[in-house]
Amino acid sequence: MKQFAGPVMWPTPESSKYYKMYYNSTVKPVERKLKNMWINFGPQHPAAHGVLRLILELDGETVLRADPHVGFLHRATEKLMEHKHYNQNIPYVDRMDYVSTLANEVAFCRAIENLLNIEPPPRAKAIRVLLTELSRIANHLLNVSGTVLDAGGITPFFWMCEEREKLYEMFERVSGARVHCNYVRPGGVAQDLPIGYLDDVYEICAKLGERLDETEDLVSENRLYYQRTAGIGAVSAHEAINLSFTGPMLRCTGVKWDLRIASPYDGYDQYDFDVPVGTYGDSYDRHLLRLAEMRESLKIINQVIDTIPEGEIRADDCKINLPPRAEMKTSMESLIHHFKLCTEGYPVPPGATYAATECPKGEMGVYMVSDGTSRPYRVYLRACSFSHLAGLAIMGKRLMIADIAVIIATVDVVFGDIDR
Repeated sequence: MKQFAGPVMWPTPESSKYYKMYYNSTVKPVERKLKNMWINFGPQHPAAHGVLRLILELDGETVLRADPHVGFLHRATEKLMEHKHYNQNIPYVDRMDYVSTLANEVAFCRAIENLLNIEPPPRAKAIRVLLTELSRIANHLLNVSGTVLDAGGITPFFWMCEEREKLYEMFERVSGARVHCNYVRPGGVAQDLPIGYLDDVYEICAKLGERLDETEDLVSENRLYYQRTAGIGAVSAHEAINLSFTGPMLRCTGVKWDLRIASPYDGYDQYDFDVPVGTYGDSYDRHLLRLAEMRESLKIINQVIDTIPEGEIRADDCKINLPPRAEMKTSMESLIHHFKLCTEGYPVPPGATYAATECPKGEMGVYMVSDGTSRPYRVYLRACSFSHLAGLAIMGKRLMIADIAVIIATVDVVFGDIDR
């Protein structure tokens, strides 16, 4: 056994000319070892959003291992929330997933409503549904066009950014701010819709379907785009559930799970819409799924416009809601209420709750603990993108470096969500 231990190179007449082999003495055969290369993908790479660092182990052009490193953007949102009263925390939630702000606000306010045991009036619920679906469309417009951009096509990005600009104009009209709206309140919304608002939303939505058709004509059947996305970053339904994927990342594998249907909130059970699902769980499926979701959101928005009820926009509790401006300027009690609500906030009964909402990227969960004061004792935010980014280590194996950029785009990560 010892005689044949160690490296063996069988001599041939040719090899004997160049190098004399002594197998059982100190001269060993010449061997070469190849080491894999480790590189940093980002944060300066355009697809890495400036805040993602991926450590890639490469065998030539093939990725053997992808290790996401986060923390470049860390803003301590959850800790900051413990030092502000509840209404002051709503703008913080806006800045988490800053692509679909109003959907985040709904999740946060629903958690507060659970603790206060109040319910918004029907008109406020309809307004919330309308704005959440507009946020979903704005989010998917950016993601679909950004994915095409990362794959090398630039035209749809300009088309879709123009449509998003119209939606941002709608957000500005209703709340006064384009991106960080701070519009939803516990028990309802901050103010009623402006005159003629629903007419303009209807006009935008009527034309949006044509814009989606144009993008599909250019992109979805494009041979180059199909080759860049089909089969890339494929996940099975079993893997997606184990990795705790939600939203489009879970539905693209064929799992029909949507919180708007599984546990309806804000009156979603009154609207007729379907939940699109994929088949293969790859990047191309995710692209098609988001396009289909936008069409379903347009259906919901049209139903809201047709059926929105009249009435109040906030729960009838003056200890929680700010009084109307006109009343505040004529009534001493209203002025005191306004002052107390803006400086101290309102006490929330002690307890713990979890509120989950179907945001554009997946399930946004808010676990909130109250100790009876006007500030939350603890807020834990279950971000949509965090578990999806962790799945990059599984999805990125055995692919090329160029495919990593496409996967990051179709996973739809936003780092305010991750580094909260």
